[in-house]
Amino acid sequence: QLQLVESGGGLVQPGGSLRLSCAASGFTLDSYAIGWFRQAPGKEREGVSCVSSSDGSTYYADSVKGRFTISRDNAKNTVYLQMNSLKPEDTGVYYCVANRYSGCATVHFGSWGQGTQVTVSS
Repeated sequence: QLQLVESGGGLVQPGGSLRLSCAASGFTLDSYAIGWFRQAPGKEREGVSCVSSSDGSTYYADSVKGRFTISRDNAKNTVYLQMNSLKPEDTGVYYCVANRYSGCATVHFGSWGQGTQVTVSS
């Protein structure tokens, strides 16, 4: 059974860092596009970052470019989202999603994890 589990969220001060993990079980991630999305209270879900299944190309929302980095560790069957220089507006529940043989434009049609809370506050 395909399952994604996010971890690494928490409370951090502005300017701090967190690394989120998206661990897969029941399948291997290397043929999947993996996306990170977030949803803040009262706001719509937004795409944050993605790595495609084909050539490993990456995508970042303008709001996180230069601060967030997505990466894969195929040996650990895990995708990471390194988040630096965090801002209060980065607060939200972060979800990963995996879609096989997909590009980033259609990754959201895949299988979703349960989410991990990130709170940036002083």
